[in-house]
Amino acid sequence: MIKTVTVVGATGAVGRIIIRLLEERRFQAEKFRFLASKRSAGKTIEFRGEPHTIEELTHDAFAPDELVIASTPDDIAAEYLPHAIEAGSRVIDESGYWRMNPDVALVVPEINPQAALDAKGIIASPNCSTTQMVLALKPLHDAAKVTRVIVSTYQAVSGAGLQGTADLEEGSRAHLAGQAYTYEAFAFPIAFNAIPQIGSFKDDGYTSEELKMVRETRKILGDESLQINATCVRIPVANCHSETITVETERPVSPEEARELFSNFPGLEVMDDLSTDLYPMPATCTDRDGVYIGRIRRDISHPNGLSFWCVSDNLRKGAATNAVQIAELLSKSS
Repeated sequence: MIKTVTVVGATGAVGRIIIRLLEERRFQAEKFRFLASKRSAGKTIEFRGEPHTIEELTHDAFAPDELVIASTPDDIAAEYLPHAIEAGSRVIDESGYWRMNPDVALVVPEINPQAALDAKGIIASPNCSTTQMVLALKPLHDAAKVTRVIVSTYQAVSGAGLQGTADLEEGSRAHLAGQAYTYEAFAFPIAFNAIPQIGSFKDDGYTSEELKMVRETRKILGDESLQINATCVRIPVANCHSETITVETERPVSPEEARELFSNFPGLEVMDDLSTDLYPMPATCTDRDGVYIGRIRRDISHPNGLSFWCVSDNLRKGAATNAVQIAELLSKSS
């Protein structure tokens, strides 16, 4: 059994779900600690029916043999997590700071669990939009080798944190009332709008979010030859990211074969019955841990093409659930 589990960023949107999942999944440890900023330190949260005092995140807040699960902004992860490693802790990090470091394992447990077990130091959890896509790609890649991916994402405001959700709710009320509202999480109104920029613009007009999907997917699948073109859009949906994905494979994969491959792969669930209008939607997939796939169809523009629709709760499998699953892997091997 793991001696101590320490959650860093315990009061954030993902941190709160990590704590709930540790409780729901009956994660076994002798002790649980919860760390956050100085502003939140001293407050109490309830865990397993008992109050726990939130401790301040400091450089010397860590101890040997702890399992640290961190959900913080990149700059906080860069500053504090090396101190956890120096103290002798194992670290699972949700931020984007460490993911592409060649010495850091980037893990989705259903795909590359051994990478977590072999890791030294920090284990990174992927970007939420990457996680659901790479899970969907894995069975196709194993069966027929995916050579090219075109993906468009429709990402919920919860991906921008608690303020993103507040901006959608308050901005919508203001819009309907004909009143002004000052958005904090977004540069433009998100209510009744779509913003085709998530992250900052980088090379050739792509955003940091789009390039994350490219680079992280290649790293997780271990295939630098994979060609990926991503467009990421923020939409006025509270929770769950949706993606349209078109793949080209070395040999044709029929919709029937794809359904079977998806159905037999852990973490994926097929919701695909057009006769009953069954397909995944954010409204039906929120607060669930899987990755849900529907609208599976042949790409009529390419003989080796396949298109499908993919939805997943970005705060759960896209973040908190994936991190807790990594923790469970490490616990079983300890």
